[in-house]
Amino acid sequence: MGCLGNILWFICGGFISGLTWCLAGVLWCITIVGIPVGKQCFKFAELAFCPFGKEVVYGGGAGSLLLNILWMIFSGIPLAIESVVMGCALCVTIIGIPFGIQHFKMAKLALMPFGANVI
Repeated sequence: MGCLGNILWFICGGFISGLTWCLAGVLWCITIVGIPVGKQCFKFAELAFCPFGKEVVYGGGAGSLLLNILWMIFSGIPLAIESVVMGCALCVTIIGIPFGIQHFKMAKLALMPFGANVI
């Protein structure tokens, strides 16, 4: 399911999701202070392009909490809304439900990306 799922995912919204993560990464990297945040965006853009066969493990501490709060204010909410809307659109059909669930997972990641690691 990994390879075929990733190909279908890329066609059914993964391309758009990955591009928005890349755009967020570029916007954060414009400032020197935002480069670590931009690097994290590029990691999750890779995940957004091909999520099947990968797992996200959440963790972190106080630093992650502060970065997540700043992230949510500036970038997280629009990325999460995008993923929820795409997930709801895909869940309308039976075939699209697995892809919609992946979009909902990306929405959770869009709200709390710091302290999360992709395995």
